Amino acid sequence: MKNSIAYLPKDKQEELNFLIKEVLKRLPQTEYIILYGSYARNNYVKRGIRVEPDGVPTVEISDYDIIVVTSGINSKKAETVLDNVEDIFFVGKDFDRDTPVQFINDDIKNFNKFIEEGRYFYTQIKEEGIILYNSGKYKLARRRKLNFEEIKEQAQEYFDEKFESAERKLEIAKITLEKEWYKDSIFNLHQACENYYYAIRLSFTLRNNKQHNLSKLSASVRKYSEDLKTVFPQDTPEEKRLFTLLKAAYVDARYNPHFVVTKQDIDALIPKVELLREITKRICGERIEGYRKKI
Repeated sequence: MKNSIAYLPKDKQEELNFLIKEVLKRLPQTEYIILYGSYARNNYVKRGIRVEPDGVPTVEISDYDIIVVTSGINSKKAETVLDNVEDIFFVGKDFDRDTPVQFINDDIKNFNKFIEEGRYFYTQIKEEGIILYNSGKYKLARRRKLNFEEIKEQAQEYFDEKFESAERKLEIAKITLEKEWYKDSIFNLHQACENYYYAIRLSFTLRNNKQHNLSKLSASVRKYSEDLKTVFPQDTPEEKRLFTLLKAAYVDARYNPHFVVTKQDIDALIPKVELLREITKRICGERIEGYRKKI
């Protein structure tokens, strides 16, 4: 693995160094901080604009993909800390102009185990990643040669499980809409989206961490298809309101007696979730077919 980001512009180096400092200050159990993805490969997009067929411009910005490898700390606690670092990093920044950060966390024992097993996501990190911090306490395992037959089988199993779960949730959302149980309907729409996003992450990386925040889930997969940006656009106040309502449903539809959702809201959201369904099915199928061709 490499250990230099000198090829990046000065402002990017400064941002990454800020992230390293904040992670180490709040998470002393950190053993490795590794940059992977487009910034590690040096094929990132700082800011690009694409005009959709309907004339609406969409902004493309590559994320800082960073895995923080820890020891001796519960993963849920580590992820909470990393969420806080992400929030601190983005204070005063513009989501349409500044580089987002996507943190994931793993324990060092699991990280090395997965590398030794030849897990696709981890071997790719070992191959392309750049070490931003190394405590010096642990050595990383040697990367096993990728077995694309195993990778295809795992990806297919993961996809089938999550896609089927999403299909059930979408169907329940439609049934509860007919019964005018609107809170139940929007909660199940949230769950359908969550599982479609999980299906994408697992098909593309064979790794998935629990996440209920649809903003973070959608951001974590947008790199895999430009079409994903068309599902929940944020171009108008109404589009933003609908997405905020859907995000809030995970908690508020179950526990907030003052949470209000209407039939019109559900009617507007269902086509968006169905669009996510179609994109998920297509891009995951293409990804799994790509694995098959490499066998």
